[in-house]
Amino acid sequence: MSDPDGMDGLCVTACRKCPALVDSRSRIVNGVGPDDADVVFVGEGPGANEDEQGEPFVGRSGDVLDDALDTHGLRRRDVRITNCVRCRPPENRDPSAEELANCRAYLDAELEAIDPDVVVALGKVPAQHLLGRDVAVTNEAGTIETVSIGETRLDVLVCVHPAATLYDRSQKDTFEGTIEKVATIVGAEGGQSSLGDF
Repeated sequence: MSDPDGMDGLCVTACRKCPALVDSRSRIVNGVGPDDADVVFVGEGPGANEDEQGEPFVGRSGDVLDDALDTHGLRRRDVRITNCVRCRPPENRDPSAEELANCRAYLDAELEAIDPDVVVALGKVPAQHLLGRDVAVTNEAGTIETVSIGETRLDVLVCVHPAATLYDRSQKDTFEGTIEKVATIVGAEGGQSSLGDF
């Protein structure tokens, strides 16, 4: 597998494919976490906090994700977190189909290189992007579907977006249940991670 143009390892170093995103961003926000992670979380795209700090899921949604990981014996530093698009859409709108397509080779290269045990799609946009179909996230949360990315077959787990729990408390149990399933898949146990605690 070769890296797409503008990519160095797992990081996009230069890209000007999407004029609106280039104008909107202050930086390219690459994925963070180990390059051999058992779990990769995929969000939609950077928001204002992420654009400012250069790291995915560092705002309120990131706090929700971190708390859920901790509750279920996982640690942020042991998982990889990335996005469908690496530049902040203007006014935090959803990325367009064209923008998603422009960034897809970068995401595919990242996922192929890591080859995790499970890819967790955080919300509707990443779930539909990775699965290539309409997804009813609330109904399908916790379900796994295998997809082919290049020569690699990956299990994609549908999950509600962490932000959904902030706006609709009824989503909290659904979200927590899906993160618990992630922990089970990778063998983490309540409060202690098996991903590097020795």
